[in-house]
Amino acid sequence: MTTTELALQQQIADLYSDHHGWLQNWLRRKLGDSFMAADLAQDTFISLITANSASAIRTPRPFLVTIARRLIAHRHRRQLLETGYLEMLATLPEELAPSPEAQLLAVEALQQIDRALDGLPPQVKEAFLLAHLEELSYAEIATRLSVSTSSVKQYLTRANRQCLFALAV
Repeated sequence: MTTTELALQQQIADLYSDHHGWLQNWLRRKLGDSFMAADLAQDTFISLITANSASAIRTPRPFLVTIARRLIAHRHRRQLLETGYLEMLATLPEELAPSPEAQLLAVEALQQIDRALDGLPPQVKEAFLLAHLEELSYAEIATRLSVSTSSVKQYLTRANRQCLFALAV
């Protein structure tokens, strides 16, 4: 292991030991759930490790809070997707409802699509979902979003491209 890698590991270890407890307490107060707070605190440090950005941190607590808030938003969005899908399934007659295995696969696919669309503007995401989940036409999407049909075409091109790039990785 190189000296640089050892120094980076030490920075992360120091950040973890100095701020993990504080971050977990902050998350517990914010979420009201100690188990979710523990998971999100760990996920925050995993994000920090995978981004290799520990050396650039000047003010650790605001930086960690920013990562944690982003993770909270991602988790909330995934829960909304899952809840919406399961609510839709509940309206189906029992004989048309997919098996539990198929439901799990569908939820995982929705989460994968959500991750693929991450970072796109809300209208681009909404246009993609309206086109692919509700099967609306460009004109119907344009009306719903109060934009032109050419904007819808651009939105869908952008979202589809992002999904293709996500699949290629």
